[in-house]
Amino acid sequence: MNRILTTSFSVALTALTLTGCATKTLINKDNKTYTRTTKVTLVEDNVVAFGRPAQAIANLPKDSIVIAGQKNSYILTQGGTQFVSLISKLNPKNIQITRDLNFYSEKNDGHFSGTLPLSYVKLREDLSKKDLEFFIENGAKECSTSSDQHMQAQRFCFDIKLAGVVYPVANNLSSLQALSKPYQVTIYTNKEEKYKSKYGMNPLEKLVLLPFAVAIDVVSLPFQAANKIFD
Repeated sequence: MNRILTTSFSVALTALTLTGCATKTLINKDNKTYTRTTKVTLVEDNVVAFGRPAQAIANLPKDSIVIAGQKNSYILTQGGTQFVSLISKLNPKNIQITRDLNFYSEKNDGHFSGTLPLSYVKLREDLSKKDLEFFIENGAKECSTSSDQHMQAQRFCFDIKLAGVVYPVANNLSSLQALSKPYQVTIYTNKEEKYKSKYGMNPLEKLVLLPFAVAIDVVSLPFQAANKIFD
């Protein structure tokens, strides 16, 4: 009988010891410092209009395109010309943009980059050799869906690589030829932070405008296609 009690006491003591060790391990682990990478949204804005700078801006291409937002101006230094070419020369009724403008700013220094996916679908019988040449010149890929094929149509996808810099909101925003409804643009970055517990998250950062802190005037682009595409 005493042997049974002794054995039971030993088992209970062992279990208690193991439990204590596990708890101690958890406590020690919780006090450690870890590093994690989080996605931080720097700004969310609504596109009001597309245009060009009214005056030449130092260090920026002459053919820069301005995405005029309610909070900031997003000047495209790369990809803007191709974007205008596509939505100007293709029938806007056949263009589909299914994703908002989502840009990445690696250092939160006013620079951003991203890709705008755009597709163009047309009945096969209406496609011309000139159309196909235009698609090839602009790096389009054939991406027809089963639904397209069923309707005897063919779809071509463009991935327009965009890059640019952020300026303050346009001085003459209210006078620009506005889209029929706002289209969202977002800039985000990735941030590494050290933490000890899940409650140690840092607050979101804000978009840094410097050194582009001078507001500009914008001239609306002379095309109506954007209204139909972003409707």
